[in-house]
Amino acid sequence: MLSFLSSSVTEDNTLQQSSEDDELLDAYSRTITKVVEKASNSVVQIKVLKKPNNQNTNPRMRQPQEAGGSGFIISSDGFVITNNHVVSNADRVEVGLMDGRLFEATIIGTDPYTDIAVLKIYADSLKPLSFSDSDKLKVGQIAIAIGNPLGFQYTVTAGVVSALGRTLRSETGRMIDDVIQTDASLNPGNSGGPLVNSGGEIIGVNTAVIAAAQGICFAVSANLTKYVAGKLILEGKVKRAQLGIAGQVVNLTERMIGYNKLSTRTGVYISEVIADANARNNELHRGDIIVGLNEKPIASVDDLHKILNDELINKLVIVNLLRGGIRKNVSVLAGELK
Repeated sequence: MLSFLSSSVTEDNTLQQSSEDDELLDAYSRTITKVVEKASNSVVQIKVLKKPNNQNTNPRMRQPQEAGGSGFIISSDGFVITNNHVVSNADRVEVGLMDGRLFEATIIGTDPYTDIAVLKIYADSLKPLSFSDSDKLKVGQIAIAIGNPLGFQYTVTAGVVSALGRTLRSETGRMIDDVIQTDASLNPGNSGGPLVNSGGEIIGVNTAVIAAAQGICFAVSANLTKYVAGKLILEGKVKRAQLGIAGQVVNLTERMIGYNKLSTRTGVYISEVIADANARNNELHRGDIIVGLNEKPIASVDDLHKILNDELINKLVIVNLLRGGIRKNVSVLAGELK
């Protein structure tokens, strides 16, 4: 009798657990479905006719090339966000909506340093997506990608936010900060499409995958995208400051670090001072090692890029450097990066 009761309780627990699992699966499925219903009408297909490359020795490459990607609407008056690499060198850009309408787009501005571009179409009945605050993202939360991978329109993949605060090298060689890593599957054609949360809000712009890996994909964060898009819409470009140098990372000796009481173990070696850069940089010399800017430690070229924002254009900055192994400070009038 006791054995019989024990068996019945086990079966009941198993059935209960199975029922709970089904409910959880249904809840997850319902979340994805609601997000897709809310966001899909805001996702667009980008069709690009690239300018011919007359310098290429391959005759086929000298012909206009067709390319494609994804994008999404951010305003009811027709502003669309996509990736810079989707529309770079474009001769003609078209935007296709989910309802079948097709519009020629105007490129409002591009920023190759963050791989973000803004387009404009003139259409009515547009449904924009809203930006979330990506600073509040947590690892493990749902991430849903919508786009046109390999030409398959309005494909949905889902996963989680795998990591935050990654950096990604752009086509310019500059690092893109505040990048989101996700395992939501991405393929060529997803570029420029939205990565959204369970509320259908933008958390990032799908940008890149690691070809040799599985489940490692990247998106430019919503906050960075919102900032860059605003600058492109208002000013047509994102302004950044520069010192007018070419440099590379070098290791510092223990003597340099100890004698100068440095907090970094590397610095930026100035290999060239560019005389015709729009910066007053004559106090910088080839062979100097930059270890700080306005007393903020500099350990790499990317550290310099991060600090040299538009607020420093045409401003005097104090460059903390090593010359002959001895720390000294020099003043440079930062110019604008063209």
